[in-house]
Amino acid sequence: MVKKTGPTKKAAPSSKPSKQSSKKSNAPPAEVSSPALQSEEEQQRLLDIFSSAFSKTLTSDDFTILLQEIKQALFNREFATAFGREDYLEAYAARWSPTRALCYTTVLLSIKDHLDGILIPNKEPSREESELSQNQGEIPADENDKLEPDTGGGLESIKDLKLDSTTRNASLHMLSVGGCAAEHVAFASYIQTTSINGHLTLLDSGPWAPVVSLLESSTINPPPISKYASAARQAANLPLLEKDQLSLGFVQKDVLNLEVDSLSAQCADGKVPILLTMLFTLNELYTTAGIGKTTKFLKDLGQVLAPGSLVLVVDSPGSYSEAALGKEKKKYPMQWLLDHTLLETDTSGYSWDKLESDDSIWFRLSEGLSYPIALENMRYQMHLYRLQKLI
Repeated sequence: MVKKTGPTKKAAPSSKPSKQSSKKSNAPPAEVSSPALQSEEEQQRLLDIFSSAFSKTLTSDDFTILLQEIKQALFNREFATAFGREDYLEAYAARWSPTRALCYTTVLLSIKDHLDGILIPNKEPSREESELSQNQGEIPADENDKLEPDTGGGLESIKDLKLDSTTRNASLHMLSVGGCAAEHVAFASYIQTTSINGHLTLLDSGPWAPVVSLLESSTINPPPISKYASAARQAANLPLLEKDQLSLGFVQKDVLNLEVDSLSAQCADGKVPILLTMLFTLNELYTTAGIGKTTKFLKDLGQVLAPGSLVLVVDSPGSYSEAALGKEKKKYPMQWLLDHTLLETDTSGYSWDKLESDDSIWFRLSEGLSYPIALENMRYQMHLYRLQKLI
């Protein structure tokens, strides 16, 4: 449970599986929880970025009213309304994006092996730069002896995942379709954890620019600290990212209205493999634009993305992610529609491999985390695909 000033949140349903019975059961398979791939300290750092970026929003007299209006719009599936105003987006980012940012970071870390396969080598540094990096990276033997291995069960800490902290020798390109706040911070956390450079394009029809600007400032500048803090604490008060570590762009357009050439431009013109994410976005596209238009967009991805590119889909599980088709409005699960389009439809010159899939996972917040308002655990489904092309 996150420490907070707001009301106590309800406990999430247990993910502990029940004992097996010899009788057949129609009950769904037991749900799993996402692994702990970040320390509590690392997660708290991300929450602090949100509380710093949206401090005015969180303390605004209108905050509660804005949240109620957003909730009502989301309940009615009026996504254009919920995400159509700057003040709505700031309130949304302050309220719901922190948990999602932690969750998305965990998802990215869980597919690190796949992401390593699409890293782009950076330009080789000069000999002088290499020698300087090596000298800066040397650790005296007596200090190195003090380092202790991480003993947390299943936890991969920064020192396990990081490359040489003095030289970032590769870059990861990501296009986030829909959503900006949680995706931005999660990607920033991932490239910081793995010591790589990042190129991130946030593509959304909503006016997210102010939110993007606030979060960018909070990720490349040290968090606020008391002027009375000790010298040691001030010296350790570093920003999440170095100023040149993330190349960031925001494009306010509806992805479904992009011509193929424009979509290709957002996908690095098909020159290098990228990670394209739709995080709690695909079901919204099916709902607001219809199955036909969304299916065309998914098919276009096979044309514009470079071979080896990855598509990551995260969304609500089960009946929360369904789309209606035809006069009878028959409902189809989002996952079925996605698999049917990518895996079961004949295509020319390309195909998709499904690398990972899970119908329902719980992301649970650590008890020791703190945030100005209540945060809840979240449940999601996750699917990862890789593009193959005939050469």
